[in-house]
Amino acid sequence: MLKTGKNLRRRLGQGALLGALMIAVVSAPVRVHGEGAMGDAPVRHVADLRLWVLSTERTSYVMGLNERDELQTLYWGERLGSDHDLSAAHSRGEHASFDSPETMTNLEYPGWGGRYYSEPALKVTLASGVRDLVLKYVSQEIRGDTLEIRLKDIQYDLFVKLTYKVFPKEDMIRKQAEIDNRTPQVVTVESAQSGAWYVPAGEGYRLTYLTGRWAGETQLTREPILPGKKVLESRRGNTSHQLNPWFAIDARGEADEEHGRVWFGALGWSGNWKLVVEDTPPAHQVRVTGGYNDFDFSWPLAPGESLSTPPYYGGFSRQGFGEASRLLHRFERDEILPDRAHPRVRPVLYNSWEATEFNVSEAGQKALAEKAAKIGVELFVMDDGWFGKRNDDHAGLGDWYVNPQKFPNGLKPLISYVNSLGMDFGLWFEPEMVNPDSDLYRQHPDWAMNFPGRPRSEARNQLVLNMARQDVKEYIFGVLDKMLSENNIKYIKWDMNRHFGEPGWQEAPLPEQKEIWVKYVRNVYEIIDRLRAKHPSLEIESCSGGGGRVDLGILERVNEVWTSDNTEAFDRLRIQEGFSFAHAPKIMSAWVTDVPNMNGRSTPLPYRFLVAMQGALGIGSNLNKWSAEDFALATRMVTTYKSIRETVQQGDLYRLFSPREGELTANQYVSADGKQAVLFAFLHSQQYLRPAPTVCLRGLDGKAAYRIKSLDGKLVEKQEVLSGSFLMHHGLNLNLRGDYDSTVVILEKAE
Repeated sequence: MLKTGKNLRRRLGQGALLGALMIAVVSAPVRVHGEGAMGDAPVRHVADLRLWVLSTERTSYVMGLNERDELQTLYWGERLGSDHDLSAAHSRGEHASFDSPETMTNLEYPGWGGRYYSEPALKVTLASGVRDLVLKYVSQEIRGDTLEIRLKDIQYDLFVKLTYKVFPKEDMIRKQAEIDNRTPQVVTVESAQSGAWYVPAGEGYRLTYLTGRWAGETQLTREPILPGKKVLESRRGNTSHQLNPWFAIDARGEADEEHGRVWFGALGWSGNWKLVVEDTPPAHQVRVTGGYNDFDFSWPLAPGESLSTPPYYGGFSRQGFGEASRLLHRFERDEILPDRAHPRVRPVLYNSWEATEFNVSEAGQKALAEKAAKIGVELFVMDDGWFGKRNDDHAGLGDWYVNPQKFPNGLKPLISYVNSLGMDFGLWFEPEMVNPDSDLYRQHPDWAMNFPGRPRSEARNQLVLNMARQDVKEYIFGVLDKMLSENNIKYIKWDMNRHFGEPGWQEAPLPEQKEIWVKYVRNVYEIIDRLRAKHPSLEIESCSGGGGRVDLGILERVNEVWTSDNTEAFDRLRIQEGFSFAHAPKIMSAWVTDVPNMNGRSTPLPYRFLVAMQGALGIGSNLNKWSAEDFALATRMVTTYKSIRETVQQGDLYRLFSPREGELTANQYVSADGKQAVLFAFLHSQQYLRPAPTVCLRGLDGKAAYRIKSLDGKLVEKQEVLSGSFLMHHGLNLNLRGDYDSTVVILEKAE
């Protein structure tokens, strides 16, 4: 029982005072000794205050050592004016004996030990049975834009190296941890997180994240952050359709597309992941801890071994969710994607799946290729059905050799023909899967994930290969490398059409069997990395039954992602909007397909094209059924897309009207040099002859003039030139009528 009296009042009073002081430190600058503006270096050590300041062009992230030699987060937000705007770190005092200083203090990388009760970044068990871990500062090293800080347990030689990399232009910071066992015994890691992001203490925060399911990915979800924990995670073996490892937080719902503070972050990991959004009473300190999912996780570290966590990225915007997205898009294009050093626009793609499904042949693919080339397609992709005994989805997965009945002369004649038409050739693979009806499974049934004596659950008639095994990894690399070496294949659509089931690994020692979740993903990464190194011109699309594997880990290795198996144009407006909160339009594969589509809905072909032209344009329709008018329209649309795709893929996106909030959807793109802007607008349905709302543009030069080009005459304003000020403040009126009407307006900055 908690006793009352003077000692309690004194203890509560001191704790409340220290807590108030620390809230002030985190929430607002406190002027102390020292003058002058911040230096230009992205990483600085303020030795007299024992602080580290990480600076981007517009943000600051500050950590410090408190009186207990614990690494403590002090500030994350808008850039501060001086290195001495923050005082030295001090741990928070007890609020009561039930609220320890460890839990009350914003520890940068807390171990589970002592009296720490919040979500830990690291939890371990030593061979002796000790499960207590208390990390204190050891050393630091600064190398340009990178900071390394080493922590160590107070007794054992268990070290943690925290690495921070600053990306000044994009206002982003990357965190990563490496756990290093230098004890003479095995240390079992039971939870390994990459770190925690803290926002200023206080109540009333709102969480934004992405939920979904197959055919309904990346649905924007918002809710208040309440005391306790909100867990966002995947336990499915890959990133998942259900949740994406991205979050955004704003205070008291103050932020919209243009205004307000937004803190955001994302994990770079394509396996089991976890984000814990935690509001800790009594200080109401909100943090987001992220890294490997600790469900069914265990990693024994032998003496001398180490374990690295996934990269964990964070950013801050004071101009709302729109600017937060643009920062993340820029970061992905400049620092994440494989072509970041030499960026190129995504080609216009045709995929033959919906035209042929499994009934592929050399003659049939050539006929489609001829039609695709005539409308301006640059990349022809043959999908499922070309290999093994693959006539439906019941057989053939794993047998990656060309079906001799369908292609008696191999793929080279088809590829040569596609190339002669001026197109590159791409091919579909599903490397991580096997059908029980396949030569591979009959030869190696043990290669499929399973627990001995237990059922092997099939989904889409297939099992999951245990890619954590070295022999499986080498087999998959070998067959893919052979296909790429023998054929002029420039593009792979890498698919994964089910999640894990029965993730057993009986060949591994029992203590290591739960490593399957991490080693599987690492080996997938290694295969892709090796293929790209050996075949430098190769491009890869990540697909997992749609958007089941989209994250900043796979995006370091692939050029684009399949956004959703749902290509129904009206549905795609919401899917693509949610996608754009976390990922750049450049990587968003968006197809034009036939109608009626998934919902039995039919939308006009121009509408379908304009929806798809907001990302990396692809066409999946059955061209054998198109009319002459369809081909003529498609040719015009592809030509138009090529004239604006640099702006769409490399420019800044402004979400003007959301499909979640009304009948009108409008998105605008502004080129990196500001010389071109493109407006897409879509009307769902019209009632009572009401005109569509006026659309005010953003991101233009108010003093400049812009030439206006409407391709379909749906622009009410008839002036050929309008000022940026007029366009942003008065706006444009669009003559959209009826159901599923759409338009595109192109603006060129006048010299």
